[in-house]
Amino acid sequence: MGSLITLSREGQSRIEIKQSVFIGRAIPVSDSDEANAFVAAQRQTYPDARHTVYAWKISGDVNMQKYSDDGEPAGTAGMPVLSILEHNGITNAAVAVTRYFGGILLGKGGLVRAYTECAKLALSEGIPVRMTEGIRIGITVPYGYSDKVSFELKSLPAEITDTVYLQDVKYVVDTGLDASEEVMKRITDITGGIAVFDKMGEVMIKGDQILL
Repeated sequence: MGSLITLSREGQSRIEIKQSVFIGRAIPVSDSDEANAFVAAQRQTYPDARHTVYAWKISGDVNMQKYSDDGEPAGTAGMPVLSILEHNGITNAAVAVTRYFGGILLGKGGLVRAYTECAKLALSEGIPVRMTEGIRIGITVPYGYSDKVSFELKSLPAEITDTVYLQDVKYVVDTGLDASEEVMKRITDITGGIAVFDKMGEVMIKGDQILL
């Protein structure tokens, strides 16, 4: 997968245009079941609304995407929301925008602008970030080396996600695939080869925030 842009958290938005109220929500998702459940939950939250438009996109072994205008004129709602995801390279995310009709027609152009704005605001609140492939490593050292290792890790491209104090000290560290060898070499050097490493599996590492 290399890297991807997805959401850090749930984002929400609400705008009002010519008495129509648009309520947006965006969340990170990992598969189509989660995305579809999110859309169903949005509809259950606003059962009396006229429209709940949505779009989602998922990347992985199989790339998937789906959108719906939910009764709005074709091309005025679901596709513009999906276009926001595609234009910004956002994936593994779902967006739903619910509309309460205010009695004044917005026209096709007005609908596109309204759904686009509401979706974009919700996605921005979800804080899009770039995620890169990494690896989780366990680093076990005697207590006498713990301060030195902890200090060294702070200067490396690595994040300590947990520290376990038992007979020895075990640091659980996330680092990029391209940086993992450097991290292990540096810790090996400062401990004189005493450190024990355990590759615990692959992870996705959060990087820079993406501005929409």
